[in-house]
Amino acid sequence: MQKLNFINNTKELFIFCVILTLIFFTSLSFQYKSYEKFTLNSIYKIEAQVINIYEKDDFNIYKFQTKDFSFFTSTKKDLILDKLDFVEISILTSNISFFKYLKGFYTKSFNIFILKNNSIKKYLRDKIKSQHNDKDISEVYEAIFLAIPTSNKLRDIFAVYSISHLIAISGFHLGVLSFIIYSILYYPYNFFHNRYFPYRNKKYDILLVVLLILFCYLVFTDLVPSLLRAFVMMLLGVYILRANIKLISFETLLFTLLFILALFPKYIFSISLWFSIIGVFYIFLFIKYFQGLNKIFLFMFFNIWIFASFNPIVHYFFGITSYIQLISPLITILFTIFYPLELFLHLIGYGDFLDSFLSIALNLKFQSFEVVTPFWFFITYIVVSLFAIKRKEAFLLLNFLIVVYNTYLYV
Repeated sequence: MQKLNFINNTKELFIFCVILTLIFFTSLSFQYKSYEKFTLNSIYKIEAQVINIYEKDDFNIYKFQTKDFSFFTSTKKDLILDKLDFVEISILTSNISFFKYLKGFYTKSFNIFILKNNSIKKYLRDKIKSQHNDKDISEVYEAIFLAIPTSNKLRDIFAVYSISHLIAISGFHLGVLSFIIYSILYYPYNFFHNRYFPYRNKKYDILLVVLLILFCYLVFTDLVPSLLRAFVMMLLGVYILRANIKLISFETLLFTLLFILALFPKYIFSISLWFSIIGVFYIFLFIKYFQGLNKIFLFMFFNIWIFASFNPIVHYFFGITSYIQLISPLITILFTIFYPLELFLHLIGYGDFLDSFLSIALNLKFQSFEVVTPFWFFITYIVVSLFAIKRKEAFLLLNFLIVVYNTYLYV
């Protein structure tokens, strides 16, 4: 049976655009009403949670998250707050535009009082911390399991290794969790399925339960943009397979992006969402043009090509470059073993099993230098990449640009 496209004619495209537009403006109107309430008075008191801490010599900068917006503020060193702490805080609302409100803003604050926090997330973070003596190592696991942002120091280390994509929870992590949950549910459900309702689609039923559990995890992580992208694509994937629609489709990827931005307009400023979308885009390009090659070769070549194809974009925003980045594809492969292994070890209380190796990796010093992708090359690369969706000639040119850029970057 021939696979269908997600949108098959002009009428469906029109309906799709109208629905997304309505969702977008509805979401934006709710955001604007919240903004109007926020700016009604010059001082706004609210409960917020500490998301990240940026330590300076004479003061600390904190990133706070409320149910409607995020903001930054600075405090004296004598105020000691930890990640995930809940506080009651008063902030100034003057000179904060709607644009800044959506993007996240800096403002002055005062009257900060720490509130009691009995959340599950804090409990799990404390469990992770209790298994490690090194604060940095604990932060790594807090990031990959609970989506808690890391310090600037660790962020720079990940950039030097070019493994930031492994630390930010996204599609890979969701895939591992899906496999684990599916495996746990399969045999118990198989028993009841064979005995009481063999007429049902066993795999589909288990997938629905997996999706429900993953949705709870998504909410638990406060809708991390990269994870949200992965979840929406997984949700669409289940529907698409049932509806006999092409699963590996740039159209589906575009729909995912537009749907997320329509529902959460503030995520247009999320670089993690854009990186996640771009990463999947190049994965789809790889599958489109290389899927006919030898499977063993593809396994080795996949991570190398994705790493090289992503470099021109990553280095437009982040210029940190080092020769150790060349082993990033190998680290990515090893991470497929490391992540589920460490998840299991933390569950049984032996999360520190590989701490000595991780400590060495975090404390190694590598010479780094700054290389930023020129704007003209960045735009050219994006345009050629988009043309490569339809034209093989553009894909060949894209590969030429990849070779040229990575040679320029590392040679």
